Amino acid sequence: MIPAGPTFVIHSEPVMPIIEDKKKRKEIIGLLTQAYWMEMETVMNYISNSVNLDGVRAEEIKKSLAADITAEIAHAQLFAKRIKTLSGVAPGSYDFKPSQKSLQPPTDLRDVAHVIRGVIDAEQGAIKHYTKLAKACDGVDFVTQDMVVTILGDEQEHLREFEGFLKEYESK
Repeated sequence: MIPAGPTFVIHSEPVMPIIEDKKKRKEIIGLLTQAYWMEMETVMNYISNSVNLDGVRAEEIKKSLAADITAEIAHAQLFAKRIKTLSGVAPGSYDFKPSQKSLQPPTDLRDVAHVIRGVIDAEQGAIKHYTKLAKACDGVDFVTQDMVVTILGDEQEHLREFEGFLKEYESK
């Protein structure tokens, strides 16, 4: 006879969940997963735009995008690790569904303003989503909330940088 003790559910539930409310944990993991994919898609688009743009005026934008790739990968890694910590599974490529239409490389590779507008659109989407995620964590998961607020600050800085670039391009 097996002695009485705690019940352990293998594979579907953690022994000691960090967020005990299953519905709330599932919601936060879902929002983290969406954030993970947003960062991964941004990396793909930043790589293509940092390589594809042509012209002297494009150089500063290409350098900025190339430099931000590392930060965006780091954000994706943080989201993936947090998903795992909350007893989820960081997704693989088969689960990817693109959504950043405005950040696709332009047909005219000299259309720097198109790329700048795409970055602004992506950053605004990230800011909106990360704000929603931080609110979902409030009072429930302070560690995820703190991480998301820090990343949110990074995205806000990047947005302001590209809004400045757009002012410069639109004034010419």
